[in-house]
Amino acid sequence: MKAVILVGGFGTRLHPLTRNVPKQMLPVVDRPMIEHVVAHLAAHGVTRVVLSLGFRPEAFSDAYPDGICAGIPVHYAVEPEPLDTAGAVRFAALAAGIRPGNEPASSAGSADDVSDTFLVLNGDVLTDLNVTAMVAGHRAAGAEATLALTEVDDPSRYGVVPTDAEGRVLGFVEKPDAASAPSRWINAGTYVLEPSILERIPAGRRVSIEREVFPAMAAEGSLHAVQSDVYWIDTGTPEAYIRAQLDLVDGTRGDLPAVHPSATVDPSADVQRSIVMAGATVGPGAQLLNSIVMDAATVGAGAMVVHSIVGPGAHVGEGASLTDLTVIGESESVGAGVELTGARVPGDS
Repeated sequence: MKAVILVGGFGTRLHPLTRNVPKQMLPVVDRPMIEHVVAHLAAHGVTRVVLSLGFRPEAFSDAYPDGICAGIPVHYAVEPEPLDTAGAVRFAALAAGIRPGNEPASSAGSADDVSDTFLVLNGDVLTDLNVTAMVAGHRAAGAEATLALTEVDDPSRYGVVPTDAEGRVLGFVEKPDAASAPSRWINAGTYVLEPSILERIPAGRRVSIEREVFPAMAAEGSLHAVQSDVYWIDTGTPEAYIRAQLDLVDGTRGDLPAVHPSATVDPSADVQRSIVMAGATVGPGAQLLNSIVMDAATVGAGAMVVHSIVGPGAHVGEGASLTDLTVIGESESVGAGVELTGARVPGDS
């Protein structure tokens, strides 16, 4: 099966880390985020991945010049202009040779037709979703499209998806007020689609799959969904980016080493629930808590970094204090003794 991964966004919520780097190329503990996503797909039998690219596509092609990511062949589909989610899906699917068609997989006439069922994923979501079971359920239901749902405490940032007892989607409410949301089950950003859906997406303009395509399908009764309570996180904010990494080292989702072998941490430093990446240095008496110190960054003697991110090659001076989701961009410096709370360095202009 082929999978289209949407990686074309600007990642503005993670600025300044994403000013020059797509968020899916940001490291998550020991490797770029996109490799975690692709490796999960490979474990469920996906044999080819198409990256739907927009912002800085060369970051991906330079990282994987042989066209292999996490052991899977990747194809690069670079949008000539921003096409929104559905437009990006159509462009990337056609580039991958997926053929538009009118029949759902359950009534397709050949194995080749069935193989054109494809996956679409948001590239900034990390999940343990059982993709194999989801595809099987999609085919058993004869659905044209099936989306994964996950339950969240605050649905106002997402698309809420009410369903009936058979899993048929009754509506698609994009980013409702928390008080008026029909449920807390949201669009989790993984879809199983038949190629016929490509005919629903007009060419030559921006088209949203969440606001145009899915609501129209829900009105017809051709959109299905599956609920899942497995691990799921949207990494698109600094808080979630930190949490996703801590989950991989504290046993929540994995037990990867929190401190890279090439990093240098002074014995007198106090490092708790934090990631220290390759080539980074943490000085004497420094304190880290619930934080990320990225590749080749330095934290000076006596500095304190709490629930914050120090970007690649950045420097935090002696005795400085970073708290409350402060984010220091690549190669930026924080002077000795400076105190920052909830800051972005540099700030957006």
